[in-house]
Amino acid sequence: MKAMLLAAGRGERMRPLTNRQPKPLLMVGGEPLIVHLLENLRDAGFSDIVINVAHLGSQIIDYLGDGRRFGVSIAYSDEGETPLETAGGIIRALPLLDNKPFLVVNGDIATNFPFKTLKQREIDLAHLVLVNNPEHHPSGDFGFNGDLLSDSVAEKYTFSGIGLYHPDLFAESRQGTLKLAPILREAMRLNRVSGEIFNGFWMDIGTPQRLKELDHLYQQRGTHHV
Repeated sequence: MKAMLLAAGRGERMRPLTNRQPKPLLMVGGEPLIVHLLENLRDAGFSDIVINVAHLGSQIIDYLGDGRRFGVSIAYSDEGETPLETAGGIIRALPLLDNKPFLVVNGDIATNFPFKTLKQREIDLAHLVLVNNPEHHPSGDFGFNGDLLSDSVAEKYTFSGIGLYHPDLFAESRQGTLKLAPILREAMRLNRVSGEIFNGFWMDIGTPQRLKELDHLYQQRGTHHV
C-alpha cells in the first residue's frame, strides 16, 4: 500500500513562520514536522510515499530528495504555486498511487498512531481515523452510525487527517481545486465510509503556539518519537 503526505498548503495561520518556509519543514524536536511523519510511516512498513507540494514546494523536494536517506522512496506531485485543496491534490496524484486503496496523512499533524494497523484493512470507499475533539475544534466533524460514519449524528469527533481511500471515491470528481469533506459526506450518505477512534497522541499543528507546545513535548521526552 502506498501512502500520500499532504504538504501543499500555504500555512496561513502559521505566518510569519511560513512566509519563507513551507509548514511541513518547520522544525520540531530537531527535525522538520514532515520527517517525523515519514519516519513513522517507514517504521510501519510504508516504503512508497507520494508527497504533493505547492507553495515553496521546491524546498521540500530539496530537503527530502528521493527519500533514500530516510529509508523510503518518494514521488512528488507538484501543484504549482496554488494548492488544489485536499481532494484536488489527491486527484492530481492518483496516477502515482496505483489503482488500489492508499493511505493519506496530513503533513501538519504529529501523532503516534500505529499506521501499520491500516495496511491490511479492508475498506469500501474510505476509512477515517477520528480523534476526540480538541479545544480549537469542539464541534467535531463526523460521528458513528454503527461501524459506519455519518455527519448527521449528534455526537461527533474530529477527523485526524489520517484516512484510507479507494480511487473509486474520486471517480465522479473533476480535476482542479476541490475540497475533500463534501466528497466524504456524499460517500457517507451512501453508507460507504467506515471509521475508528484513536485515543493516543495526536496534535494538529495549526498555529505557532501549537508548534511551540509540540517542540516542548519532544524536548521533555528527549526523543523524536512522541
